[in-house]
Amino acid sequence: MQFFVEKKSVVRKIWGKSDTILFIFAGAAAEFALNKAVDWLYFTGKLPSDPLGRLFSTVRYARKIVFSSMDEANSTIDTMRKIHTAVEQNRGAAIPDWAYRDVLFMLIYYSIAAHELLENKLTDDEKEEVYNVFYRVGIRMGLKGLPPNYKAWLPVRKEHLIGNLQKSAFSEDLFRQYKKHLGSIRFRILIEGQKLVVPERVKSLLNLSNFSLLTPVVPMYKISRAMRLDGFVKNILLPSEYQEQIKELDVYSEQ
Repeated sequence: MQFFVEKKSVVRKIWGKSDTILFIFAGAAAEFALNKAVDWLYFTGKLPSDPLGRLFSTVRYARKIVFSSMDEANSTIDTMRKIHTAVEQNRGAAIPDWAYRDVLFMLIYYSIAAHELLENKLTDDEKEEVYNVFYRVGIRMGLKGLPPNYKAWLPVRKEHLIGNLQKSAFSEDLFRQYKKHLGSIRFRILIEGQKLVVPERVKSLLNLSNFSLLTPVVPMYKISRAMRLDGFVKNILLPSEYQEQIKELDVYSEQ
């Protein structure tokens, strides 16, 4: 059987660990809020009403792609495209192609950033591997203008960060929703986690400092993970209704 992502790929390692995924979406949550097309995320009302639920929904799609056969992964990608097409039809307008690329670029960037924060630096070949997986997702979705490789992607990513991000009323409201659903303490932890993975452009727009209270905590967390105490830490960090879903994320790590 041919898989969309080979079993020995570093991409499976990245997306097979719940803590890495949490940092991917901590970073994406910040950048999503700044995207000039964030109004599309408000059109259905689902994101602001349940930002954590939408996070896990997105995770499920990503896991299906990363851990499925080629046919199953392509079917999942086609479903994603159909869902977005339906939203476009309901609104009577098309989601900008650059907005689709931005989402794809977030997954690439934060997959690498989260892994390097919690595990080790990736080699150039491994970064290319990460890029290639999401490049193929983008091609399947019919996206145009995708750079052919990781090296060519880097300057395009910078251009997107400069041209496609802005702080708006939507940004401020989305962060209010994060705080509402997480609570004040967990929201503070989210902000400190975002400081560790988001690029400087995002930090600047959100007025985030370079210092994170979690910087000294990360090495201790790695030790707790080695001692299999990380589940206790995750239970503290997440509301109880999402703890089972977090546990499920680790099921894929051995596949």
